[in-house]
Amino acid sequence: MTNPAKLVPDAMKAIMALIEACKQGGVPGTTLELVHLRASQINGCSVCVDMGSRSAKKAGETDERLWAVAAWREAPYFTDAERAALALAEAVTRLSDRADPVPDEIWDAAAKHYDEQGLCSLLLMISTTNVFNRLNVATRAVAGAW
Repeated sequence: MTNPAKLVPDAMKAIMALIEACKQGGVPGTTLELVHLRASQINGCSVCVDMGSRSAKKAGETDERLWAVAAWREAPYFTDAERAALALAEAVTRLSDRADPVPDEIWDAAAKHYDEQGLCSLLLMISTTNVFNRLNVATRAVAGAW
């Protein structure tokens, strides 16, 4: 099946507009790319992992950092702010994995590095990524076919 966001009139345009709005929240573009990539890895969305890696490279990410996103806790390449964003991405993506989906320690770590607008941008990027992941995985979209 074709991705529903491509078939429903104006759906893709609306989703892409939301992503563009996320970029206006004061969070570095590379951080938004890392968050997108990590959520996509968790959800097993090959299309978004592929496209997200390419987009991150265009935004200036290094191969070392991209290769290490799945193991960001152990990798030395990420700042404290990026680690907080990645932890938030994992928590928001895995809502059903714990009784308190986004524990205070994860939220407080993110809030230490991002103001309210930045937190909103992160949450919207994580949520939008999850929308794309679910559409692509459900329709069995293939990486490289876009």
